[in-house]
Amino acid sequence: MRKTMLTVALLALAIAAPRSVLAQDADMPIATASSAETADSQRIREAVAYSYDLPKGAPSADYPFVAWCEALVRGHIALGETLTDADPLDAEIIRLGRLEATDFRSALDVARTRQASRVLTEAQAAAESATAQWGPLMALTDEPARAQAFGLFFGLPGRCEHAARRIRNDVTTPPATLEDAGLAPRAATAG
Repeated sequence: MRKTMLTVALLALAIAAPRSVLAQDADMPIATASSAETADSQRIREAVAYSYDLPKGAPSADYPFVAWCEALVRGHIALGETLTDADPLDAEIIRLGRLEATDFRSALDVARTRQASRVLTEAQAAAESATAQWGPLMALTDEPARAQAFGLFFGLPGRCEHAARRIRNDVTTPPATLEDAGLAPRAATAG
């Protein structure tokens, strides 16, 4: 009986899984969630991502922020490419970083014509600032120190992916707040 229930459960999962999850391209990010994310779940993830404080030096507007995110990823990739003894995990991190940077670049390219020249200037300055953060690490002649720095990069804020989606899709409404998404208690009303 247990074996039959397990078989039925696995069959149901296989049927319910989106085709994109079942036939993934080895050169693309590995899908770990349904590609058919509901609007509510996307709204919740976006609200959480936007609820965190921005890292020091990161711009608050979406377009410059995505440029900043792309530059951080490209800097991390460049640092990894300086390693002569990179292991398979390092190579995989570099490969995935390239995919992520390409995604950010495509969002920036799609949204570029909708940006004011002031925003484009802010984006360029943000990218230059993020790139400059990698300069001291790239200048290290001690490869083990560069390898350690490469391994200690903690990744990007979750807001990067949401900001990229927002600029790509020309979303101009403010992102949902935790309160909007039902994740924070609403303020008590007087009366």
